[in-house]
Amino acid sequence: MNRSDEQLARNVQQGLTNALARLVERHYDALIGYLYRLNGGDRMLSEDMVQETFLRVLRGIESYQYPRPFKPWLYAIATNLSRNYAKLADTRHTETADNETLDRHGQDMPPEETVELDETTRELVAALRTLPDHQREVVILRYCQELSLAEIAQTLDIPIGTVKSRLSLGLKRLRGVMEAPS
Repeated sequence: MNRSDEQLARNVQQGLTNALARLVERHYDALIGYLYRLNGGDRMLSEDMVQETFLRVLRGIESYQYPRPFKPWLYAIATNLSRNYAKLADTRHTETADNETLDRHGQDMPPEETVELDETTRELVAALRTLPDHQREVVILRYCQELSLAEIAQTLDIPIGTVKSRLSLGLKRLRGVMEAPS
């Protein structure tokens, strides 16, 4: 039977663990992609965060309110996890060597990740890194994860007008970065 995400989440609330496995199957790859872009191309960190996201889903499933759309709830958990990590990382990196900071925040990527990505994708990931977090989240949720404006508003707990504004500003900034001569 092909149950909706919302029905599966309801089943998880009722203790059916196979429903959680189905949700993981449906959303694992998309969450990896989302967190990969959000975290500036750090694959291992993104994989860890996806696992932690699903652990938090399981721990917090009682707070899920059926029939609320599941996908924005899931992405809100992943987004908050990434935000919290970034805050902790910023405080940890205050005494980090310049080379490590360049690897995390600069244009350089580890060679094994560089090979995986084609030139356009590398440019896009680098351009996304230049956006403020609030604009990067909205752009990625809309164009990479294909969430609707309403789902993004739910995910980030902001008004739709704010989503539109951040999206517009983020795209304008991305265009400028991508069109700038190298």
